Amino acid sequence: MSRLPPVLQQLKFPVIGSPLFIISNPKLVIAQCTAGVVGSMPALNARPAEQLDEWLAEITEGLAAWDKAHPDNPAAPFAINQIVHRSNDRLEHDMALCAKYKVPIVITSLGAREDVNQAVHGWGGVVLHDVINNVFAHKAIEKGADGLIPVAAGAGGHASVKSPFAMVQEIRAWFDGPVALSGAIASGGAILAAQAMGADFAYIGSAFIATEEARAVEGYKQMIVDCDSDDIVYSNFYTGIHGNYLKGSIRNAGMDPDKLPESDPSRMNFGTGQGANNAKAWKDIWGCGQGIGAIKAVEPAAVLVARLQREYQAARERLAL
Repeated sequence: MSRLPPVLQQLKFPVIGSPLFIISNPKLVIAQCTAGVVGSMPALNARPAEQLDEWLAEITEGLAAWDKAHPDNPAAPFAINQIVHRSNDRLEHDMALCAKYKVPIVITSLGAREDVNQAVHGWGGVVLHDVINNVFAHKAIEKGADGLIPVAAGAGGHASVKSPFAMVQEIRAWFDGPVALSGAIASGGAILAAQAMGADFAYIGSAFIATEEARAVEGYKQMIVDCDSDDIVYSNFYTGIHGNYLKGSIRNAGMDPDKLPESDPSRMNFGTGQGANNAKAWKDIWGCGQGIGAIKAVEPAAVLVARLQREYQAARERLAL
């Protein structure tokens, strides 16, 4: 069994909701946490920057109220995602607010930074860093991250081409700390499979886009319900980094998803990449993972989590675990 920090040992169901750019908000985070999974959101979703203070207050107060009303069923902890790439000019401001509210889990992306990890440890928080290969995994742990999120092939948004089997196997050869596997996980059986491979948690994003609390337009949610893995395209055209997107959103923007040109990776951007008709990544071009064939309806986050829990238990029973 992996060594887990106390905040993760308390988690009753092995699921972390991934931070969804633009889409995650306090309403979704609170719904995820009160349903029993780690809820998360990117700090950059709060715009203007001052709104992050209000959102962190809303989350912490909302979860405290839940715990008071449900002492036998406390909420799961929440996480805030920080883009630590040099292009994020809000990082210092947003980290100060995370310190103010003593955010229990910080998920770092696009670079590993020792100073950020030390700051989180300073208030007693835990850092999970997302990686696309074993090389970056080593760098993250060397710089002080507590755990890893291997983003395998099929994950929504920016994703690796690596098989989850290969990623977890290689990481577990040298690392026994927290691992949350990302990539096309949208069923209880897939959660159990992630654990069977050696991960501690499943890291689920796209399934939560099609929830009532998510801040996504209805067309985005319905497209997830209507589509499956054949409707996903892997491209670096919009941000300079390869990621998975819904083909339908690309067609709606006036482009052929099967004939997207390659982008120059040196011109990376994380939210302003534009295609035909000024279509923007994330806002108009919708990130999505390959696991969406399991999503059959737009429903409350609590209903989704309850379904995952039932499927997870059924999968355990099939294997007599």
